[in-house]
Amino acid sequence: MIRPLHFYLLGTATWFLGYGIQGVMFAWLVTMVLHETPEKVGLAQMTLLLPGTLLILIGGSYADRFGGRRVAALAQGSAGLAILFLLWVLLSDNLTYTMMIVYALIMGCAQAFVTPARDGLLSQVAEGRVQRTVMLTSIMQFGLQMVGFLIASTADNLGPEIILCVQVCVLLVGVWSFLQISAEEQPAAATAPRLWQSVTEGARTVFSSPPMRTVMIQNMAMAMFFMGSYIVTLPLMVREAFAGSAADLAYMNGANSLGLVLTILLLLRIGDVRRQGRALLLAQGVGAVVFSSAALALDFKQFVFAVFVWGICGGLAMTMSRTIMQELAPAAQRGRVMSFYAFSFMGAGPVGALLCGYLVELLGVRAALFAAASAMLSVIIIIGLVSKIWKLEGHVHETLAAVKKAS
Repeated sequence: MIRPLHFYLLGTATWFLGYGIQGVMFAWLVTMVLHETPEKVGLAQMTLLLPGTLLILIGGSYADRFGGRRVAALAQGSAGLAILFLLWVLLSDNLTYTMMIVYALIMGCAQAFVTPARDGLLSQVAEGRVQRTVMLTSIMQFGLQMVGFLIASTADNLGPEIILCVQVCVLLVGVWSFLQISAEEQPAAATAPRLWQSVTEGARTVFSSPPMRTVMIQNMAMAMFFMGSYIVTLPLMVREAFAGSAADLAYMNGANSLGLVLTILLLLRIGDVRRQGRALLLAQGVGAVVFSSAALALDFKQFVFAVFVWGICGGLAMTMSRTIMQELAPAAQRGRVMSFYAFSFMGAGPVGALLCGYLVELLGVRAALFAAASAMLSVIIIIGLVSKIWKLEGHVHETLAAVKKAS
């Protein structure tokens, strides 16, 4: 019998596969086909990401108000329309930078609503196994994005039109899958709160919970020091310290993704982690130490190995942080809570990229990498000393027990 979880996983898989295709196609069209300047390439990428930062809290509120399955299906359908628009642009030979900006805005808005709606659905379909479902989703995220990269890499030979047709079909399968989910959703209140009230209610829920507040803080630190370094400092180090090529950069990215996937597969094998807060802090702390060792690598192989081990730590940290938020979120506010979780990462990411760029300019790539790792380790040590997340196990499991008893 096909359960709601199966439809959820299929819908989620189609989004990540389509997102992987987009990650290559968008950059390829702007950079290689249109031959735009670096400034315009950066502006186009910012246009693609900015709607998510600005609208994701609204997306979470709408997911709670109208139901995650409906919002996820409509948003993913909108993403499909964006692909059809780009396909029309190519077929009519009207590809311009302005058209790519329009596409980026539509796709960025769709992502802002898909992400919290999908995360809000997770706990409803997880059948009591939230952590396991988070792991399965994370495996699909990194694994299918790599498949999407591979599909999009054939655009030179097959042509972009065929790749975009494949992407549209994939996204439409996801729309159908989300609509098949029959999990019971929270009924709307008789008088639904206004949008701003809905968002502020979610904010109060997140920031009034010490564990969720702590997860948000470490998430922002991770975005600033880890994500910023990953998208800025590490590529510059491949180029400047090791005179690397595009293939070397791909090898580095693949090593990081492999570490993430291997950790999640191991977690699936051994079962749920009970001391989730302790696992989160240890993973981030060890990850910061390993990350700093990448700055001391004498050759490219040592560097890639350090990035691989760092990915192993990241797989554990990402799974634990997301699980904590999912399990502690009130059922009626899951979309909003998870939108704040995503916002803490997406909002701090651009700041981290800018910060790491300045660090590289001032200190050089190795010193900048070491400085970012040291800053992250300092944040984790402070969190471990002043918060109670190290003892989170009892709080989470008491909450789950209370939910089961009430049901």
